[in-house]
Amino acid sequence: MNLRRLATATAGGVGLTELVNRTLAARADPLDPPLEGYQGTYRWRGFDVAYTEAGDPEAPDVLLLHGIHAAASNKEFDQIFKQLARKYHVIAPDLPGFGRSSRPPVDYTASLYTSFVVDFADDMTDDAICLASSLSGAYAVLAQVETGAFSQLELICPTDDAGARRGWLRTLVRSPLVGTALFNALASKRSIRRFNDRDGYFTEVSYTEKDVEFEWQTAHQPGARFAPASFVSGYLNPDADLGDELPRVDVPVTLVWGRDAKVTPLEDGQELADEGDTRLIVFDEARLLPHVEHPGPFLDVLFDELEPLELQ
Repeated sequence: MNLRRLATATAGGVGLTELVNRTLAARADPLDPPLEGYQGTYRWRGFDVAYTEAGDPEAPDVLLLHGIHAAASNKEFDQIFKQLARKYHVIAPDLPGFGRSSRPPVDYTASLYTSFVVDFADDMTDDAICLASSLSGAYAVLAQVETGAFSQLELICPTDDAGARRGWLRTLVRSPLVGTALFNALASKRSIRRFNDRDGYFTEVSYTEKDVEFEWQTAHQPGARFAPASFVSGYLNPDADLGDELPRVDVPVTLVWGRDAKVTPLEDGQELADEGDTRLIVFDEARLLPHVEHPGPFLDVLFDELEPLELQ
């Protein structure tokens, strides 16, 4: 192939990629709130952080922090939010860069999210119970060690996911043309279903096509690739080790695990429970999201956990 033909083919490929990117962006609608309640905005360091609030403001506060992945949002708690709000004052933010929160092209880091948890808890809650999932569990632990913001921690498959940080990968995913195309592939409906089937859920009946559609929509909002670019390249992994930090936490901690979890195997949970001298609750036929797969039994356990705290 001579240079002229190569240049023509390359230009055609670039043009097709740009067309596909624009077509997918045009298919994404503004997100409706997935949780019922008061829809508020918390202004923080230039971010407009969306949150949903429900329940009696005089009841004990419960802060819900969703996990982190390409299509993350506070919809993760839609199976338990309304029931929790019957007994507690519940607040569920979309973390900066996810869901209905703004997604500017800043450098997202673990320290940014830990600082967000510290500030949001301080400004929006009072001695809250914190229920945090996946990487957010690590941020909640670090926030508690730093400020003592919470009265209790309920951590669902928490991870610190230590590993090398790959600056080249973050730069690539953040790039306008190729990065957008790569992220569109990562956040395609096929990829979302594959993640759900392989890592998220024990059985495919635990989620619906409506769930997949919402995840696709949230992963195609303007700026959606910037925070996940830091996630896939390791920049959202905290420097601290959870096994070292948990013993420093001075409030009750419970770890919740799916017996068949793959991203964070049960062996990790057992080791973490031993290191932190914490209680470990295991749900059968569950993987990364036992609170989604088994909301009724999960709430039964959670209410039993929290009742002694209410009586203090």
